[in-house]
Amino acid sequence: MAADEERDGVALTNLDQELFEGAGATKRELVDYLDALHERIIPVLRDRPLSVIRILRGQDAFMQKNLPKYTPDWVQTVTRWADASKREVRYALCNDRRTLLWFGNQRAIEYHPALTRGERWDAVTDLILDLDPPEGDAFDQVVAAAHLVRQALADTGLTGAVKTSGSKGVHIFVPVDESVNIMDVAAATRALAARAERIDPAIATTAFIKEDRAGKVFLDSTRSGGATVVAAYSPRLRPGLPVSFPVAWDDLDRVKPSDFTIHTAAGLLGDADPWAERLPAPQRLPDDLVEEGHTIPIARVQAMHEGKRRARARREGV
Repeated sequence: MAADEERDGVALTNLDQELFEGAGATKRELVDYLDALHERIIPVLRDRPLSVIRILRGQDAFMQKNLPKYTPDWVQTVTRWADASKREVRYALCNDRRTLLWFGNQRAIEYHPALTRGERWDAVTDLILDLDPPEGDAFDQVVAAAHLVRQALADTGLTGAVKTSGSKGVHIFVPVDESVNIMDVAAATRALAARAERIDPAIATTAFIKEDRAGKVFLDSTRSGGATVVAAYSPRLRPGLPVSFPVAWDDLDRVKPSDFTIHTAAGLLGDADPWAERLPAPQRLPDDLVEEGHTIPIARVQAMHEGKRRARARREGV
C-alpha cells in the first residue's frame, strides 16, 4: 500500500480517512496529535507493557495486548505470562516517537500502560483511584468525590495528581515507592477509598455492584497489580476524540471532560507538561493505611460471592 507520508521512517497510510463513524477526526488528525505531544506522551508510556485500543475500518474496536507478527523489529518489547489466557504475551514498550507513530498508523486510539515497568512485574509505581459517575452527565458529582479523595490523602499524609479519564470520570494518581509490594499497594488503595467514602457517604461509595451505588460516585479501588489505566494525554475512542487531561486540583470545578480533545489539547498545553509537573515524587505508604486495607475484602471477589448469593436467593424465592 502506497504511503501518504513518511515520518521518522514510518510509512503513514490512508491519513484522510475518518477514524470511525462519528469520530469527528481523521487518521491524519490522530497522528498529528500524537506527534505533537510525543515528548509528553512517551514518558508516561516508557518501559511499561502497553495495551492499546484499535479500531479498523468497518470493524468493532478491540484491545490489543499481544503484538501482531508484522510488528517492526525496532519496536521494543517485553514478554509476560498472562494468567487469564494461560500464555506468554509479547507487549510493546512505546519508548520512542517512531513506535508511537507506528501505533497511530495502526489506528491505535487509546493507550493503556501497565502500572509496572518492564520486567519488574512485582513493583507497582502508582496507587490509583478511578472515579466513575452514576448514570448520566454528573461530572460535578465526580468533582465533589475527587475532593473527598484529596482530603483523605491529606489526612493520611499523602498527595496525588488528578486527570480527567477522557470519558465521564477522573483518575487520581499517587506515585508510590517501588519497594512496596503489589498486595500492600492494593490494600492501601482499598483503605483510601474507604476513608474518602467515610468523609461523606452521601456523595461517594465503594460498592462494586452497580445496583448498590444509589446514584453515588463509585470510588473504584481495583486498578492495581496487573491492571492498566489509560495514560495521561491519551485519546479516547469516543465521538470528538476527547483526551485524558491533567487538571490542577483547584481547577477541577471549572472544567468538563469535553474541554479536552485532540483538537484542543495541544493549544491548551502550549510548552507545558502539567502531568509531569504535578505528579508528586514517589511516597511511602503509611503502615496504618496498608493495615486497614488488608482488613477490607477485595471488591471484585466480594461482588462475585454476593452476586452468587443473590442469584441463589432469587432461585429459592427468598
